Amino acid sequence: MTENTLEISNLTKHYRDFSLEDVTFNLPKGYIMGLIGPNGAGKTTIIKTIMNLVMKQQGVIKIFGLDHQDYEVEVKKRIGFVYDTPHFYGHLTLKRLRNVVAPFYENWDNTVFNDLVNRFGLPMNKVIRKFSRGMSMKASIAIALSHHAEFIIMDEPTSGLDPVIRREMLDMLRDMMMDGDTSILFSSHVTTDIEQAADYITYINHGKVVFSKTKDEVFENYAVVKGGNDLLDADTRKNLVAVRSSEFGFEGLTSDIAASRSLFGDSAVYDKASLEDIMFFNNLQSKSITHA
Repeated sequence: MTENTLEISNLTKHYRDFSLEDVTFNLPKGYIMGLIGPNGAGKTTIIKTIMNLVMKQQGVIKIFGLDHQDYEVEVKKRIGFVYDTPHFYGHLTLKRLRNVVAPFYENWDNTVFNDLVNRFGLPMNKVIRKFSRGMSMKASIAIALSHHAEFIIMDEPTSGLDPVIRREMLDMLRDMMMDGDTSILFSSHVTTDIEQAADYITYINHGKVVFSKTKDEVFENYAVVKGGNDLLDADTRKNLVAVRSSEFGFEGLTSDIAASRSLFGDSAVYDKASLEDIMFFNNLQSKSITHA
């Protein structure tokens, strides 16, 4: 039986104008999960609830098999957390910040920290408020990884970063997985980052889980179907998540390529769906339901 680093069951959180509804998914040990969804879908709320920064109203969250509230201190010692916006004392240098943070972790490793600082080319004696966003995010990651964390949680770690720095971070995430013991959950609206790095993908929309699958399962089953409008009727539309059409034909998203091929045959074209395609058509479906 596969050991899970993270288990979320029926997580519910209500706000005045937004709710997480029965969110359920698992992250097996030793894998990377990408959390995707449009802005406001609930990604950050899920992450903050995992970290117990937001109180859930219903559901169970277990990390390393332990309840995240009953064993909060024990669990957080084993987690490295990177916020979407780094929260540092801007007047401190990175060296002084390290001296402040290190005593909180029994397993703090200065060798690891120094290696990461050198790898990222970070200045130890420059005040942090003068760091660029990329430098600040790298500093956050260096701190998060320097106590041998077994579970890394990142909220939009590549947001606002240039492509070179984003690629460096994705390469680093893959390097971290070599031991098979570290697990990573990271959210991003940059779907290409998820496609490159993730083993599992959980898609959140309007506070609900659309799917939580391996990346291979997603790309094996989803496709963009294109063809003439004469192929569309009530039955064929049921096979598609959403459709948009013009006088030149239609394109729609299917989550079952085999079923689509049996319906449309060689009269349609089947293109591999990107995560961006999947999000676009699901959002199109949501709008059609809202306006129905």
